[in-house]
Amino acid sequence: MFKEFKEFAMRGSVLDLAVGVIIGAAFGKIVASLVDDIIMPPIGRLIGGVDFSNLFINLKEGPHYDTIAAAKAAGMPTWNYGAFINNIINFLIIAFAIFLVVRIVNRWMPKPAPPVTNKDCPYCAMAIPIAAKKCGHCTSAV
Repeated sequence: MFKEFKEFAMRGSVLDLAVGVIIGAAFGKIVASLVDDIIMPPIGRLIGGVDFSNLFINLKEGPHYDTIAAAKAAGMPTWNYGAFINNIINFLIIAFAIFLVVRIVNRWMPKPAPPVTNKDCPYCAMAIPIAAKKCGHCTSAV
């Protein structure tokens, strides 16, 4: 069983998947930082100084809290829709970046050859369909 697992783990597709997951996790952190630290602050400022990461609704009656951390520390259940907005923007940026990478890689890949539908007759060298039993030009059996 160990030998089978080793063969499975050493297959190219499994290693490629592992590398993809690791790079994807690192890329996710970069995109999260881009959204949280670069994109959202100017958007929040444009719409009146709103910090999306701290947009929430208290789900239980009680005192008002200015931050999610303060509400959580008080044991208040919250609905964190600002974090959800940040995650949607993260997803859209990651999806667009992956789209661009796949598009570029597809351009580098060789175009598939068209399927072969004809062969040359060994007697007259004329093109005939692959499934032909007799040449239509010289009537030889092929």
